[in-house]
Amino acid sequence: MSQNNVNSPSHYCNDGMECIEAIKGMLGDDFIPYCKGNVLKYLWRAGKKDDMLQDLEKAKVYIDFMIQDETIRRINSGMDS
Repeated sequence: MSQNNVNSPSHYCNDGMECIEAIKGMLGDDFIPYCKGNVLKYLWRAGKKDDMLQDLEKAKVYIDFMIQDETIRRINSGMDS
């Protein structure tokens, strides 16, 4: 399975908008708990449904979403890393 199927699968895009961006907009402050749940899901099932590496890469994508969100939050609040 290609890297695109982990980071930006075409079936999660509609009219030019990524599904994750719509979810983030709808969830607001609840986006981080959503990401944590997905990390746990992919780690839990790692190697049981799809290839283990793919599941680990998917978990990493959600960790990266959280890192990006926290980085932006700190920048906007004037905090340094």
